[in-house]
Amino acid sequence: MLQGKTVLLGVTGGIAAYKAAYLASALVKLHANVEVVMTEHATKFIAPLTFEQLTGRRCMVDTFDRNFSHQVEHIALADRTDLVIIAPATANVCAKLAHGLADDMLTTTVLACTCPKLIAPAMNTHMFENPVTQDNLETLRRYGWEVIAPASGRLACGAVGAGKLPEPDLLLQHILRVLALPHDLESKRVLVTAGPTQESLDPVRYLTNHSTGKMGYAIARIAMLRGAQVTLISGPTAIQPPPFVEVVPVVSAQDMFEAVASHAPQADFIFKAAAVADYTPVGYSDDKVKKKDGDLSIPLKRTTDILQYLGDHRRPGQVICGFSMETRDMVENSTAKLTKKHVDMICANNLKVAGAGFGVDTNVLTLITANGCEELPLMSKEKAAGRILDRAMALSHS
Repeated sequence: MLQGKTVLLGVTGGIAAYKAAYLASALVKLHANVEVVMTEHATKFIAPLTFEQLTGRRCMVDTFDRNFSHQVEHIALADRTDLVIIAPATANVCAKLAHGLADDMLTTTVLACTCPKLIAPAMNTHMFENPVTQDNLETLRRYGWEVIAPASGRLACGAVGAGKLPEPDLLLQHILRVLALPHDLESKRVLVTAGPTQESLDPVRYLTNHSTGKMGYAIARIAMLRGAQVTLISGPTAIQPPPFVEVVPVVSAQDMFEAVASHAPQADFIFKAAAVADYTPVGYSDDKVKKKDGDLSIPLKRTTDILQYLGDHRRPGQVICGFSMETRDMVENSTAKLTKKHVDMICANNLKVAGAGFGVDTNVLTLITANGCEELPLMSKEKAAGRILDRAMALSHS
């Protein structure tokens, strides 16, 4: 996702500097060009050679290093940088950056950067909570910096509280949110449903389906990376929710309906990828139903058709996309669904096609609209999510 992007990773003199090595490695694996600039104090905690081995690039510390090219190095670096992240950022460096002080390679370079900037403060809890530090962080926000909140826990000094550098994976997610994809969904509100529902029979048993939620979660993540404000209404899954997304957990089809009805009026785009139960038990037993000789019949009743409700109650300009998993007559059944439900698009797949079933990381979709069908080849669910969002945006402009 970061092919061709240059990330300037600033490392300052804190014990958490070792985590920056993991972040540098993760960025390289996503094909970013990683330029590491360290303060002199940072080199007391981790050697520049570590970053040079990880990134394949010279680690910069000294503004006046004669080994630089004939260019004014800090200006040249600032010009080619797509994103700055300072992790960890000491209280001292936060203060210098907030007030425009530039007395080393890192602060001089960052002062010349016009790209997006992230900073992850990491320090003793009392230092972090000191009003001076908080004022400096607020000043950085005012100047356009995104301040990544520190984690809480036991610090190296023995104190317990806020001040830990977040784990490298979370720092990476902050970078991806800013840099990975064009923000063509900026200011748009996207509602996604995902996963199965569970229809309880008694305190022990329930009816459900094989949905894992992977397709809906992929749509939520890619929409977030494209700048949207995303709400994910999810049935029970084993997937870690994407970061920076509002997650509304639900269990039953009725729970899902109520959550969707509450959030739908504010949404610009709705993607109903959840596999919602069509039927639910007529009655619920407060006690476990004991087995008996012979067969058992379970009376069922229809659940509310959420996609039909959305189509019937849509507001002007809203784009609604449903999903259809079939085992036969996929295009015919899904086209009829498009018309009956009064929606803009149906994403259809056939459970019997290899790579298009439940629980896999790929999908084979056919995007059906009033203008016809587009058959997508086998691709990852995240790539498929991108294609779905592209088509939905085209529908919003038509």
